[in-house]
Order: sequence, then C-alpha cells, then structure tokens
Amino acid sequence: MSAPTLRSGTLGTADIAFFVISAAAPLTVMAGVAPVALMLGAIGAPVGYLLAGITLAVFAVGFTTMSRHVRSDGAFYAYITRGFGIPVGIAAALIAMLGYNGMEIGVYGLLGSATADTSHALWGVDVPWLPVSLLGLALIWYGGFRSIDFGAKVLGVLLVAETGILVLLAGGVLLEGGASEGLSLGSFSPGNVLVPGMAAVLACAFAAFTGFESTVIYRREARNPERTVPRATYIAVAFLGLFYAFIVWTVIQAFGEEKVVQAAADDPGGLFFTAITTYVGAWAADLMHILIVTSVLASLLAFHNAINRYGLALAEEGVLPAALGRVHPRHRSPYVAGAAQTVLGAVVVIGFAAAGADPYAQLLLWVNTPGMIGLMVLQLLAAVAVFLFFRKIPHGEGVLRTVVAPLVAAVLLAGAIGLVSYNVELFTGASTGVNVVLVSLVPGTFLLGLLLARRLKRRRPEVYASFAAEPADAPEGTPEPASSTSITR
Repeated sequence: MSAPTLRSGTLGTADIAFFVISAAAPLTVMAGVAPVALMLGAIGAPVGYLLAGITLAVFAVGFTTMSRHVRSDGAFYAYITRGFGIPVGIAAALIAMLGYNGMEIGVYGLLGSATADTSHALWGVDVPWLPVSLLGLALIWYGGFRSIDFGAKVLGVLLVAETGILVLLAGGVLLEGGASEGLSLGSFSPGNVLVPGMAAVLACAFAAFTGFESTVIYRREARNPERTVPRATYIAVAFLGLFYAFIVWTVIQAFGEEKVVQAAADDPGGLFFTAITTYVGAWAADLMHILIVTSVLASLLAFHNAINRYGLALAEEGVLPAALGRVHPRHRSPYVAGAAQTVLGAVVVIGFAAAGADPYAQLLLWVNTPGMIGLMVLQLLAAVAVFLFFRKIPHGEGVLRTVVAPLVAAVLLAGAIGLVSYNVELFTGASTGVNVVLVSLVPGTFLLGLLLARRLKRRRPEVYASFAAEPADAPEGTPEPASSTSITR
C-alpha cells in the first residue's frame, strides 16, 4: 500500500488567492502600518502601495511563465535551482525556511498584544499575552492538521470579514464626502508623491505584500495548476495593490489632506478606529478590534500551511529528516512538519517571554524583519533565475515574459531590498547593533546553505544530484521542463 500524499485537484483559483491574501493580513497592515506610511510620506502614501504592486506584478509575469515549465513542489527554491544551479538552490531553500518561519512566528507576538488590546478596549480586561499566543499556536496547529480545503474555507470567511470592515469604512467616508473640504485626488499629484519620505513609504509598502508569491507552493493541490496558480498570483497582487492604495486614500479623505498627517502622528494606533467611529459608528470600531485578531489568525494559518509544504518538500528531497515528509492518511496534510513547526514556534515564543521581551516591539518586529528581508531576497533570486532559466532551454515564450519582465523586476526588487535594509529601523525600532544582526541573518543563512550544499555533494551525492528534480508523474499536456543536465551541479 502506497504512502498517503497531499490531496491533488482540491484548490481552485479563489482558494489559493485566499491563502496568499490572508497571509498579507490586509486589515492588520492597514490599521497597524498605514498610519506610519502617512507620517513618512504624507498624503502621497497611497502611491507607494501602487508602485509596490506594479513592481510585483512585473515580477509575476516571469514568475508565472516559469511556473508552466517547473513542476517541482519546491516553489521558490526549485525555480532558483533551475536558474542558478543546485548550490544556490539549496541556499535558497534555507532562506525560504527562515523567511516563512520568521514571518509566522513573530506574528504570535502580535496575536498576543492585539488580543490584549482588544480585550482592554472592549471590556476593560487586561489579558496576559503569552497564554493567548500559546493558545494561538494550538489553534493554528489544528488548522494546519486538517485538510487543505478546510483551511481554505476558514481563510475565505476570515478574509471576507476583514476586508469587509475596511470596505465599510471606505463606504462611510465616500457617502459623507469625506472631511469638510470634500474628496480630493491630491494624493496622486507629482508634488505630493515626489517627497523625501516616499522611499520609506515604499519600504513599508513592499513589506505589506509579503507572502503573495506562495501561490506556487500549492501547485500539487491545485486544480489545473497551469491556470489556477498564475491567476491566483495576479489576483493577489492586483487586489492588494489596489485595495491598499484605495483604503489609505479614503482614510486621508476621512481626516482631510491638511489634518491627516497630524492625526496619524497623534494616535497612529487609533487612526482607523477614529475614522470608522466617525463615519460608521462606535459599533463598527468594536467590530474592527475583533476582526484585527481574526486577521492575525488568518495570516498565521496561511503562513503555517506554506511552511508545512516547504518542510514536506525538503523532507522528500532528503535535506530535512524523512519523518517531516509524512502525510496524514485522512486529512492529507503534512502533519508531522506542522507539529515540528508548532514546536519551533512555541520554543521561540516562550524564549522571548522568558527574556521579558515585549510581544510587539521585540517578538513581532525582531523576528518578522529577517523573515521579510529573506522573502524579498528570494523574490530577487527568482526573478534573475527566470531570465537564466529561459536562456538554457528551447521554448516558445516571448521576450517580454522571459527577458524584459524578469530583468526589470530584478532591478526594482534590488532597489526595494535596499530601501528596506536602509530603513530597517522603521521595522524594528531597535539599536544599530540589533539591526545589523537581524539583517545579517539572511546572508548568513545563504552562506550556511552553500556549505550544506557542499557537504551534501560530498557525503550524500544521490540527494544532491536529485535536488529539486521534476516529478516523474507530471500530468500529460504540460510543457516539458528543463533537462536535469541544464542544472549547474
């Protein structure tokens, strides 16, 4: 009897889009980060989100084109292996684990602090953050343990709820015509966009899209992946870029272009709550408090599922222990990888709590930052890998998709990484020494991956040689992948 595998043909375009948009946590990003963007870039901040969306849409052109030729479950690291060779591919796999784990585990601190804030705001009860975070770990473990379609349904409901409250806010502002001076498109005028703080806004904006590229992780479980994966990627990028820009613009209209920056500076955490109280009602502000908590839970579940599938893929490669490659016979979930990831999260959360760390300022920001930078570096490597991959194989794809888009995306992503690294204190609030350590984790992990590749080649050559190989049972009618001989050994 063959071992159980992930359930194929389960996820449609909407399901995959729910996973990746939920990972971005739109409500949390808007209520928690957009006020900072307004303080930095003033009323031109909405354009920062549009520019980030355009950059990632350009990246998606080459990325989704390559997805038709690479059917490995390794997602990013498989693409990078095809372009750069096995050593860089293995290094990319470690960065992916750092990136996705960093983006998820740090958010347990946000879950604890957001729940405590909500409890205090609504009921005047002070709840300690650590028990909430540990309960969150258990809930997310269970969500990942269940089948992927169960997770898709949960995320669909939570995503509709969190985006719905933002649409309600926007509708209230537009129906009342905004502040006393009325609605204005001044945010999009060059004079308000070309300001010194826009570079920092762009850094915040790129961070708000983190995780959108994880569509390819669900390839094995997707229905007709050659269509659903690209569609879900474009939907996620377009939705996030346009939605973020629209919501930030409506909040500007809620306070007026002359007053919104000061309002954000006076009470950044309460900006959105004040706006929705004024234009919709106090009940909506209470509901927003609750939905921020569910938004964080949705993001955690989305990242947890992505991490589990990376862990499963690397276990099947032979890079991680084989036990992590076990799939539950009933739910068809990578349940051992999920349990291991939950234990890792618990160790980090308890460690920060034992050290007396702040759940938001340290657990969230310090753990998220290297994760965010790691995923952006993966995007950059993947963009270059697209260009290199199509130089190695015969294909019928156009120059725009295989040369222009990936190279333009690589240049823009390199600039975005530079902006984030230069403005890293915006994300950490930490000292220079701490920031150096946090940023250095990514190149350090990359170097560790290269050393691991060298060790595998010497001691386990069969594992090294088959790394990121194409599946033998690929569906008929899909394009032929690159020959394994095109991978630099």
